[in-house]
Amino acid sequence: MILSLVFFTFSFAFYLITALLYTGFWIFKKKWLGQTATAMAFVALMSTTMVLVTRAGESGHAPFSNLYESMVLFIWATNAGYLLMEFKHKFKAIGAIVMILEFLAMLSASLLPYRFKSVEPLNPALQNKWHWMMDMLSPMGLQNYAIGWLDFHVFTTFVGYAGFAIAFGLSILFIIKERSELRSGSGFMNALPGADIIDELSYRAIAWGFPFLSVGIVSGAVWANYAWGSYWSWDPKETWSLITWFIYAAYLHARVTRGWRGRRAAYLSIAGFLAVIFLYWGVSFILPGLHAYA
Repeated sequence: MILSLVFFTFSFAFYLITALLYTGFWIFKKKWLGQTATAMAFVALMSTTMVLVTRAGESGHAPFSNLYESMVLFIWATNAGYLLMEFKHKFKAIGAIVMILEFLAMLSASLLPYRFKSVEPLNPALQNKWHWMMDMLSPMGLQNYAIGWLDFHVFTTFVGYAGFAIAFGLSILFIIKERSELRSGSGFMNALPGADIIDELSYRAIAWGFPFLSVGIVSGAVWANYAWGSYWSWDPKETWSLITWFIYAAYLHARVTRGWRGRRAAYLSIAGFLAVIFLYWGVSFILPGLHAYA
């Protein structure tokens, strides 16, 4: 556990530095700041990867089993998703708000009680594996690392959350940029792409995250039936995951069929991510149920 916490400490510092560099690029528009920020984002991604890898080695299972581990997975996925977006669209200033969100997520993970960070035996409900995978890996002595339904469920769900987090940051930037354009703003706001481009990028992030959330919910239901004997129990986390799914489904439906753009779409995107936050943090601490171990 010591090694994974060392990598986590480094990652915490890297995300803070990365957020400051992207913010500096946004304000001062210096090319070297943007290049250094992107390089640091890659360093932070690699460091977060090492947190997950060493945690898996220390625990003997995929590092997605509790609140702390899944937060690290969320941070990793959000960073990877942002870097893919930056590589494709070349808008570095957007990294300021995304990396600030990343740093806040790191801060939240660091403040979790020690019991979430310590390596504990898996809850029996979390030990269900795909038996065909276990049979294949058993001769190699790797059966404990077999990918289970839970692992697949958590991974796909948090990749979806990462897309929604990026869309949330872009929606906030859209509102700021739109108001700046209406007031003929200048200065550091000019480092951002146009409001219509930010709006489109936010839509693409949600369109990317939504299928992963859908697969996560379905695979979670399959795993729940295997672990608890029921596909759906209306557990608080299940219920709020469905509410979150409906919010983003409404966003995509309104966008495609009703032509929703701009501020209305941004507000709905923000509402969706607030639902994600409550689903992940609020339900875990306020409305515990079958997912209390998470």
